[in-house]
Amino acid sequence: MPAKHLNTDEAISPLESHPSSPTNPAIPFADLAPSSPLPILIRASNGKSKEHRADKVKLSTIVRPDELDAFFARYAEVIRAGTTALKKRDRSGRKKATKAKRKGKGAGAGAGGGIGGEGEKK
Repeated sequence: MPAKHLNTDEAISPLESHPSSPTNPAIPFADLAPSSPLPILIRASNGKSKEHRADKVKLSTIVRPDELDAFFARYAEVIRAGTTALKKRDRSGRKKATKAKRKGKGAGAGAGGGIGGEGEKK
């Protein structure tokens, strides 16, 4: 990175001679096909909302392509370690409601027959 800011002329002159400039349509988007793999920016937070903004922790790091596998291996270990305290959702109430609904549905369609029978509710 340059140590100083460029003035307008210094910043625009390299752009004019860049191979992907509009004057050279042979490479319209040179940044979409880089000659070497680019580093990746990884961002993470602890998921706190706006109400708890003071407690929110944000992290970011730049990972080079050759270090990506090692980074994600360590990241997976950290995530797994953090999920040990999680417990399964309690779905027992939902299952009971589903069973009751099925039981009620099955009893209503039994003896009355099909469409237009006497047992049909009006």
